[in-house]
Amino acid sequence: MTKKVEIHSLIPTYFFTRLVYNINKSVKKRIDILLFKSLEFQNAYGQKVKVIEIPVLEEENTYRFMIQLRLEAFIANVYRSRTNRSVYSFREHLKKVLKWPVYEQIFQETVLKHNA
Repeated sequence: MTKKVEIHSLIPTYFFTRLVYNINKSVKKRIDILLFKSLEFQNAYGQKVKVIEIPVLEEENTYRFMIQLRLEAFIANVYRSRTNRSVYSFREHLKKVLKWPVYEQIFQETVLKHNA
């Protein structure tokens, strides 16, 4: 008997925006930060499993559907897995299965110059 895990409610549709201020309290620059979610459930063998670093993408993001399908497949594999691992990183999984340019576009890490 298998359980189906619904993940549609796991992926909200917003980004967190943080404003960085300088000493004069004027806006210096805007930084968009990608949010992550985690999911905790019991696998088919009764072990408690946690999937971490699930990216939260905007509704109009072109990679949202692909990430959702890959997450469903990943959770199904983790659910059936007999390994003793209790924590799985979805981000590390995506790093292995996606092409690097696609991975970089999803996880756009901005490099700040001069420690700004």
